[in-house]
Amino acid sequence: MAGRGDAYEKYIESFEHWRLKGWRVSAADWRGQAGSGRLGRDDATGHVDDFRLWVNDLAQLWAHFAQGREGPLVLMGHSMGGHLVLRAAIEKVLMPRPDALVLSAPMLDVFPEHLPLFMKRGFAHTMARMGDDRRPAWGKGESPLAMDKFRQNLLTHDADRYEDEIWWRAKRPELKLGAGSWGWVRGAMDSIRAIHARGAPEGVDLPVFVVATEADRLVSPAAVRRAIVRLPDVESLIFGAESRHEILREVDAVRDRALAAIDDFLDRRVQGQVLP
Repeated sequence: MAGRGDAYEKYIESFEHWRLKGWRVSAADWRGQAGSGRLGRDDATGHVDDFRLWVNDLAQLWAHFAQGREGPLVLMGHSMGGHLVLRAAIEKVLMPRPDALVLSAPMLDVFPEHLPLFMKRGFAHTMARMGDDRRPAWGKGESPLAMDKFRQNLLTHDADRYEDEIWWRAKRPELKLGAGSWGWVRGAMDSIRAIHARGAPEGVDLPVFVVATEADRLVSPAAVRRAIVRLPDVESLIFGAESRHEILREVDAVRDRALAAIDDFLDRRVQGQVLP
């Protein structure tokens, strides 16, 4: 499950890696972004009223995908997708139960890191109430066509993989999405609070692998570190300046190391019982 503003097409290269390992892979766009329509007042702003909508969608999608399948069941999510995968596991809405989770650069808090969550949440609620909560929260900070060097510097060192996203957006214009709405920001702050609530990460009774980077400038590395400490059964691989936010779309030296670590985790924790 991809991140905010993402589309599953961006990860086809990684899907093929796992398919060649013997896995059967499925993916989907979150309701309200990429090819799954829009929930706001235009086709450029990513809006949602409450992240609970996406948690429920994920539970239904997972049940449809996993019910009756043989072999191990693994649920993966990147960024906002990782956030929602973890929240679904915390709330135990995933039936049948996954054998493992993999979280890539999960959005467990946002910048600025020095501001406490209650202040960021209060600000988001205030801004959402001050007007139409479907309006963009960061103005010109990201338009659907803002595919510039600054944006690449947040996502990946790999120019070719970044160009692949541009190609997909040109090929399928419905994938383009710009800023999140104030409703999205409010929902994100509420959901982040739920994930970090007392006893929430500690209640996850699944093996979890986290791959993240200390150089992330889109999601909080400090929040990822805190979650790793609190999850009962977790392994992790944390990169430094060599990796930006989209670890599975990074240069080969980073991406290959991340994929190898994920594969090793899955081989050990789900006994490699993958269908041929």
